[in-house]
Amino acid sequence: MDRIASFRAGGHARFGVVTEEGLVDLTDIAGYPDLQAVVEAGALTEVIALGSGRPADVALDEVEFLIPLARPEKILCVGVNFPDRNAEYKDGTAQPKHMSLFPRFPRSFTGHNRPLIRPPENQTLDYEGEVAVVIGKPGRRIAPGAAYDHIAALTLCNEGTIRDWVRHAKFNVTQGKNWDNSGSIGPWLVPFTDPAQLDDAHLVTRVNGEVRQDDHLANMMFGVREEIAYISTFTTLQPGDIIITGTPTGAGARFDPPKYLVPGDVVEVEVEGIGLLRNTVADE
Repeated sequence: MDRIASFRAGGHARFGVVTEEGLVDLTDIAGYPDLQAVVEAGALTEVIALGSGRPADVALDEVEFLIPLARPEKILCVGVNFPDRNAEYKDGTAQPKHMSLFPRFPRSFTGHNRPLIRPPENQTLDYEGEVAVVIGKPGRRIAPGAAYDHIAALTLCNEGTIRDWVRHAKFNVTQGKNWDNSGSIGPWLVPFTDPAQLDDAHLVTRVNGEVRQDDHLANMMFGVREEIAYISTFTTLQPGDIIITGTPTGAGARFDPPKYLVPGDVVEVEVEGIGLLRNTVADE
């Protein structure tokens, strides 16, 4: 499985191919300043090939993983996108006609193996395991049948949420979804080469080893093809844009009493063929 990551080593942001032995640093030989520029240039496959056969430059446990793309123009999240999640809402007996969307900002995410930060203003920090799609080819009004042609890579997301703050207003959740370092993206990008990577994806989220979310992307009410088609109707998708596709039921808020994250917790989001995104939790 090809994997390419953004990381910090020696105080500098770098990127490189992930191997069993560690990271092959491609920053100084790929001709691009960062992984964002690689994706924007449509050069992901050729840059990954540069790492073939090279020895690792640094061990995985010696670096700080960064979110794979530092400056996406858009991060759009699809909310309430599994039938069980929809049924959790009072008006959720029928599938909605249109998908729910909200934005997230890059600063609201941290990288793999980094702590999710619980702010002092509110302690209802919750987890949401999801698959994230990275756009590789620009497009507007993309037909569902052509949607997969616009995907460059896949990664994972813990779409961490301050639950009380999503209830502050009647029509939006943005303020509960964008606390600094409340969520995570990573650990790396996996090039998208086969529809089965999404169509057969099995998502599992664990907290302290306990399975909390367990579902297949095939059960989403709005699949990734529909997501790309719908979003590109009103905005031009650009290389490096990220679509966070939806989380299954099982978030902490839905337990009685709720099981919100506390310092010391370990949250893992895993999809076979993409990887495992791991984060601890700490107070700000």
